[in-house]
Amino acid sequence: MTSTAIPFANPAGDLKPFRREIVAAIEEVIDRGQYVLGEAVGAFERRMAQLLGVSGTVGVGSGTDALVLALLAVGVEPGQEVITVSHTAGPTVAAVHMAGAVPVLVDIEADTYCLDPLRLEAAIGPRTKAILPVHLYGHPAALDAICAIAARHGLAVVEDCAQAHDATIEGRAVGAIGDVGCFSFYPTKNLGAIGDAGLVTARDPRLVERLRRLRTYGWSKPQFSEIANGRCSRLDELQAAILSVKLAHLTQQTERRRELASRYNEAFAGLPLVCPIERLGCRRVFHLYVIRCAAREALAAHLGAAGITTGRHYPYPVHRQPGLAAGARIGGPLTTTERISGEILTLPLYPSLSDAQQERVIAAVHSFFATKRAR
Repeated sequence: MTSTAIPFANPAGDLKPFRREIVAAIEEVIDRGQYVLGEAVGAFERRMAQLLGVSGTVGVGSGTDALVLALLAVGVEPGQEVITVSHTAGPTVAAVHMAGAVPVLVDIEADTYCLDPLRLEAAIGPRTKAILPVHLYGHPAALDAICAIAARHGLAVVEDCAQAHDATIEGRAVGAIGDVGCFSFYPTKNLGAIGDAGLVTARDPRLVERLRRLRTYGWSKPQFSEIANGRCSRLDELQAAILSVKLAHLTQQTERRRELASRYNEAFAGLPLVCPIERLGCRRVFHLYVIRCAAREALAAHLGAAGITTGRHYPYPVHRQPGLAAGARIGGPLTTTERISGEILTLPLYPSLSDAQQERVIAAVHSFFATKRAR
């Protein structure tokens, strides 16, 4: 293996250009002496609300907490059902369980790998309360169709935006289209903290107020709990300060991701691969660059030998994970989910990936198929 390995993700490298800004922001928090729900959190929440075009945002402890609190805020009760996908990161469905609800798993679209709205109505039952679409890999789910179905059936739409910071549909920001949006700021996300952090957004100011109460024990005023199911999940001041610095650079970093993805797509044209698409009217932000390859394991091994780290997002659909599938309902055939689970492979893509590093990845992919043809 080469001594200069290319990592799968590089959050430290991505923040290096503005490290001094981050250190200065941390020092400001330390000097102010208010470390929980202070000026930094308030400023970040207001800025996110302005950028997204929502009534308000509520900073919480993690992306998973954001999903749980969002489900509680829209009125999901124990035993009710939440429709989502099996092809997603585990926390999507874990949050449904943590809210006391029953996950109903439906299939995905073959091109975006997001929830297929054509599978929704057949999965809706008398206990269905909400739909939880995931903007997977940074591509927006088909929210117009999903929200129309939800409106016909009186269901809430909770967007999982963990991988889609800065993504849009016809100019509208994800997280501002459904009833509630949920963001994760895990370090490897497009907008990442240095630790765990999350955010919930809402268009309805009443939901914003309910979310603020839910994140702190259900308090309507200090030491007075007014609503049930309150938690302790607060975005802390240090992470808020860090995120405010990084937010100023998000669009620039998104454009770098899109540039790298376009270069991959062009370089891989003609190879026996399925490359990511961008649906008309959508702005994809390429949290991950995921291809499909029938010879996935052999390709991954070839790239690994060349010092290139790859990933599988996600190798085990939720319905095949006993810890997450327990109690879930399958809302129809999961044909596409099953088909792609053995073919998807994630290649390195992040803002600090250099052109030279990307050329190494491209060359290694081409050499794999050249070797196969020569056999």
